[in-house]
Amino acid sequence: MSTVRALAQQERVELADLLDTLTPQQWDTPSLCAGWTVRDVVTHTITYLDQTRSGLFIDMVRSRWNVDRLNARALDRIGAQSLDQTVGQMRRGAEPSGAGALYDGRVALIECLIHQQDIRRPLGVLRTVPQDRLRVSLNFARMSPVIGGARRTRGVQLVATDMNWSAGHGPAVLGTAEALLLVMTGRFEAVADELHGDGAPSLRQFHASGHRPPS
Repeated sequence: MSTVRALAQQERVELADLLDTLTPQQWDTPSLCAGWTVRDVVTHTITYLDQTRSGLFIDMVRSRWNVDRLNARALDRIGAQSLDQTVGQMRRGAEPSGAGALYDGRVALIECLIHQQDIRRPLGVLRTVPQDRLRVSLNFARMSPVIGGARRTRGVQLVATDMNWSAGHGPAVLGTAEALLLVMTGRFEAVADELHGDGAPSLRQFHASGHRPPS
């Protein structure tokens, strides 16, 4: 069985392989991240490769704990480099390090997996995400207070239709493991039409109103 660090490395190498195939027009395509192009998302994924945990803490303080401000500063810092430089940096930084190595590489894995889907879905370049990477990411998304996956889906039970995974309590929300992971990481609108089950209306109401689904 591959370690989580190995899974994270494989995910980043595969993302670099995808980037090698993109046209300049595709790099400028809007991603699932509001206001960010594919280029912006890729730049974000390499921003913190060499950053230590203490360095990230300092940057957070400087950004007054505002993640959007932190990301904007980072994009300004390295966003001017060429596409070849960006992809090369992605490959060189495939091994989880610094802040990405937290939780045995789980931070690096889920960060790259989610952002790869942020890119692939708008481009129509879909893939089947390996189940071992999905399982680790699904479980981490639920327990991470930063991601807040359990908070985003409170009051319903998530049930994957393409692998043996479920979590939570309440009426069932069924969907692919990828779709459920995107819901837990704040991308509900991108997969809303892919969800079904008795709990799906409650989840839609929650995301439309900003209130949690009824318990």
